[in-house]
Amino acid sequence: MGILWYGGTFYTLEEKGETVEAVFTSNGRITAVGTEQSLRETYKEDITEEHNLQGATAYPGFVDSHLHIIGHGEKLTHLDLSSMQSAEEVLRALQSKVKTLQAGEWIIGEGWNENQWENPRILSKEELDQVAPNQPLLLTRVCRHAVLANSKAIQLAGVNRDTPDPQGGLIERNEHGDETGFFLDTAQDLIKHVIPEVSEANLTTLVKKSVDDLTRLGLTGGHTEDLNYYGGYRKTYSAFNKGIDGTQRKFRAHLLVHHGVFDDVMEDGLDYGGGTQFIEIGAMKIFSDGALGGRTAWLSEPYADEPDNVGIPIHSDEGLESLVRKARAKDMPVAVHAIGDKAAITIAKLLEKYPLQKDRRDRIIHAQIVNQELLDILQRIPVVLDIQPTFVSSDFPWVVERVGQERASHSYPWKTFLELGIPCAGGSDAPIESVNPLLGIQAAVLRRSSIDGKTYNQAQCLSLYEAISLYTKGSAYAIGKEEEMGKISPGYVADFTILEEDLFKVDPETIDQVLVKKTVIDETVVYQSE
Repeated sequence: MGILWYGGTFYTLEEKGETVEAVFTSNGRITAVGTEQSLRETYKEDITEEHNLQGATAYPGFVDSHLHIIGHGEKLTHLDLSSMQSAEEVLRALQSKVKTLQAGEWIIGEGWNENQWENPRILSKEELDQVAPNQPLLLTRVCRHAVLANSKAIQLAGVNRDTPDPQGGLIERNEHGDETGFFLDTAQDLIKHVIPEVSEANLTTLVKKSVDDLTRLGLTGGHTEDLNYYGGYRKTYSAFNKGIDGTQRKFRAHLLVHHGVFDDVMEDGLDYGGGTQFIEIGAMKIFSDGALGGRTAWLSEPYADEPDNVGIPIHSDEGLESLVRKARAKDMPVAVHAIGDKAAITIAKLLEKYPLQKDRRDRIIHAQIVNQELLDILQRIPVVLDIQPTFVSSDFPWVVERVGQERASHSYPWKTFLELGIPCAGGSDAPIESVNPLLGIQAAVLRRSSIDGKTYNQAQCLSLYEAISLYTKGSAYAIGKEEEMGKISPGYVADFTILEEDLFKVDPETIDQVLVKKTVIDETVVYQSE
């Protein structure tokens, strides 16, 4: 018994340009591909359901290789500051929000980005106090490597002028030694730890809300990192299992395991790949540095616009090495956040020193600032790079100010990675960037800034086939699923992203405007446009 899918174009991604006109699926897998007539004849006794694409175009299910599913749910729920164009606009939005809350109730805002403001600057604690004198307030920067807090929140956290900077973090202070309200990287936790804990029921709601939005955008899966932030791994893992139950809601969630909860996961006997059909355990997640926006990405040479600063390593060299060794003791791969070249080189050398013994794959997430030494090492080791194409559109031109023209000209080098045979997977890092995979595909092809409209490092533009492959074959390869995900081929999962138009035939300028017609997971239509 099975389903016949026909009436459109199916890109198999086996080879560039290869298409079929029909697919037969059964028990959640692709049984055969070919012409509609041949499949009807071969499976005439087995076809119990049919789906006519009515001229639409199907691709292997798009999978985001790096996002935060619960974080995306929070962005949909909290005050969204990501599109605001000035500090004054943010303050007005906060004033409106305050009117809806009770005294003492936390104000949570997401996604502010001073680099897109008319007058780039960091809001002061005093400005936030004027807006919210009676409510604790926390505003997370778009990169999620910095937060702003008002005096009420700082007071609740017990932070004062004598509080030391934590390893891998910075409490910004004024000339008098008093905190300004700006907390970077691990210093964020000083404030976040006093926010009231989210209940499991609310976490489950966030998972559902997020997944419903992801499938609406054509995503059939995502590699996510959430387990360390919401009151413990067990509660968060339970929320995922309740939110993605495999019946009312299907979505392929691959859960990276932050090193802070790694022992708990191992204690529960969950090995790499363990879990359910739709929720599985992934690599140990490690942060090795911060972000470029707040100048905490760890660079080999100082920032061009702050010559005495090379960024912040989150761990000591010994601490980072001990985490890799800890993962290896359990034959676990690692997925390491490394934006700066010094961070990426440091982790790449450790991966070379401690190779995996099992057929699993390590990942370096972001790998934005690149030099020749790093490229040489990456070609020697079996590692996958998790890249975020939309970072090009949102980081340029201000990244040139951060690292200088010379370094910027050979950074975010997606084409170079692929030409050197370094495997890559495509993601969004949502909620930091828009989770829409079509925006990521378009950004990989055009490399156009959303700030000034210019194309940056045009030689690094990907072909459309390469860009789509990042979100299909690339995401599958990153987790060792290249023999069952990422293609429309017999034996592969019956996951499809079905679009109203053929991406290979539209103007690249309009890729982001193409509509999702259906999203199919496990041969189940989980989203259908009106």
